[in-house]
Amino acid sequence: MSIRVVSSGAFAPAYAVLVPMFESRTGTVIESERGPSVGPDPKSVPNRLKRGEDIDVVIMSGPGLIQMIQEGYVAEHTDLALSLIGMAVREGAPLPDISTPEALRETLLAAKTIGTSMSVSGAYVRDTLLGLLGISDQVRDKLRTASGEPVAAMIARGEIELGFQQISELKPVAGITIVGKLPEAVQQITAFSAGLVATSKQKDAARALISFLASPDAAPAIIESGMEPAT
Repeated sequence: MSIRVVSSGAFAPAYAVLVPMFESRTGTVIESERGPSVGPDPKSVPNRLKRGEDIDVVIMSGPGLIQMIQEGYVAEHTDLALSLIGMAVREGAPLPDISTPEALRETLLAAKTIGTSMSVSGAYVRDTLLGLLGISDQVRDKLRTASGEPVAAMIARGEIELGFQQISELKPVAGITIVGKLPEAVQQITAFSAGLVATSKQKDAARALISFLASPDAAPAIIESGMEPAT
C-alpha cells in the first residue's frame, strides 16, 4: 500500500526523519513531494488540490489548510507543530541586532538586500512586519523573493545580505548563521497541520500517518527541526 503526501518546506526537516519510522512500523510506502502552503507557484499545495492531483495527505500552514477545508478539498485536519520566523546572514558576516523591534527596524533600514520566501513567512514579512515597523516604503526596493529554493540558499551564495524564513527551513542550509528569531512583539507563530484530502482513496492509511505525526513519538524530531509540537 502507498499514499501520496505533499508537505510544505517548514515541516520538511522533521518529516524527512519521521517518514522512514512510519514506513518501517507499518509497511506503508509514502510517496512524498514538496510544495509551498500559499502563493502562485504551480507546485503550491492549494494549486495542486485545485488541479485535482491524486493526493492523500497535505501538510501546510494552518490558516491555508482551513481555507482548503472551507473550499471542500480537505476533509479534516490535525495540528502538528508550531513554527517561528527567524533571520539569517551569510556565515562569517557580522551579526546584526534584532533583539527588539526598534533594533530590527534599524537593521533592515541599513541592509542592502532583504530576502523573503514565497510562502507564509514571506507574506508576513512583506505584508505585515514591515508595516508594523513603519518602513514598508523605505525597504521595498531591497526585497528579493526566493523562488523554488530556501531563502537561506540565496544568503549562502551572497546574493542577499540577510533574509527571513521559518527557523526549521533555515537550519538545514550550510553557509549561513541564524541570527535569531523575530522579537516577540512582532513575531508570527504559525501552526503547521496535516490534512486528509477529501478525495483520498486510502483514508485509513492516511489517518494512521497523520496520527503518528501528531504523536509523542514524533516530538523529538519536530523539536530538533526548530519547531515545537502542537500538542
